[in-house]
Amino acid sequence: MTTNQSYVARREAAVSRGVSAGLPVYVERAENSELWDIEGKRFIDFAGGIAVLNTGHRHPKVMEAVKAQLDRFTHTCAMVTPYDSYVELAEKLNTLVPGPTPKKTAFFTSGAEAVENAVKIARASTGRPGVVAFSGGFHGRTLLTMGLTGKVVPYKVGFGPFPAEIFHVPFPNPYRGISEAESLKALDNLFKSDVDPARVAAIIIEPVQGEGGFNIASPAFLQSLRAVCDKHGIVMIVDEIQTGFARTGKLFAVEHAGIEPDLVTMAKSLAGGFPLSAVTGKAHLMDAPVPGGLGGTYGGNPLATSAALAVIEAIEEEKLCERAEVIGERIAGRFRAMGQRNSLSVVGDVRNLGAMVAMELVTDRETKEPAADLTKALVAKAAEKGLILLSCGTYANVIRVLVPLTASDALIDEGLDIIERSLEELVSA
Repeated sequence: MTTNQSYVARREAAVSRGVSAGLPVYVERAENSELWDIEGKRFIDFAGGIAVLNTGHRHPKVMEAVKAQLDRFTHTCAMVTPYDSYVELAEKLNTLVPGPTPKKTAFFTSGAEAVENAVKIARASTGRPGVVAFSGGFHGRTLLTMGLTGKVVPYKVGFGPFPAEIFHVPFPNPYRGISEAESLKALDNLFKSDVDPARVAAIIIEPVQGEGGFNIASPAFLQSLRAVCDKHGIVMIVDEIQTGFARTGKLFAVEHAGIEPDLVTMAKSLAGGFPLSAVTGKAHLMDAPVPGGLGGTYGGNPLATSAALAVIEAIEEEKLCERAEVIGERIAGRFRAMGQRNSLSVVGDVRNLGAMVAMELVTDRETKEPAADLTKALVAKAAEKGLILLSCGTYANVIRVLVPLTASDALIDEGLDIIERSLEELVSA
């Protein structure tokens, strides 16, 4: 019988060590919120391919749309001979991204490409070079997006120097002692000490930080940031790559703030498992680059754009935004109940926006010392018991849940039981 371990050895010999693998689990098949490895073991999926599968593995609508497109053609390059689904998806996103200003869209392949092109659009439209990002933020692994990313290990180690004219300010994190007022003050100080705001093309922010630990930017903070951008003529880029497509209880997390971004980057759950990213923004900004300045051979691949149209339809028909709120309360409520137990005092903080849920683990609630080793052990222990789980955070001490929004309550509870039992075993050991 083929085993996971046999592939571990083969992978180690064949694949660059720079491409990490969190678990020695090699997948044979998957359905909705479950997967089975090549040894036949079943797993509950609380990772969702790192927020790619809000509509679950192999959603019937997505499969049907892709199969139909397969019978037509798989690739032509939209920049050479375009096709209907590219235009139809752009039209759809232009209506869905919040705000009254007319919108336009361009498609790419990865989230990092979307971010890179958003910066290009901001620079082309303003004639300015500078970009401000936030500590703890994650925007990709390309050279520019590494520069924007506010976390060194493992994303920046050994890869410098990074592009110039990139600046960072602290992201609000009340649990770690960084208030919104302090973050805004740091931005003001940046403009006084390091860069003239008249040289800043864009400020980029995740409404909820992904890799950074699911830290949430409040509506008030995003509104203040919008005001700063308006004051200085800066393009506000909202990175919705991990937060988008119903995960937070809205189609886009920025909707909670009631503001209109200038540009929105998206990827991950946009196409239900197929590689696709997009930048949607105000039409006059999107039209700033010259013809040919944006694009890519695979950008807006017809299989992926067809899948994305089906994803949006599924989200609307199955009311997955509403479902995200229910799932979020269920998971966060369970985590909070765990944290109230004296035996699980390692639960330092629980936070969520919709079904984007995090539990921060600490060695001591008073000092808030991060429990990175415990977090890593919990991920491994949960996998032993049949649950795929992810960690994140600047200190690698946050458990994050990105279960598909199509998961049943019973399946979610089964996964939560595994987390609780695993944590109990680790703490009492």
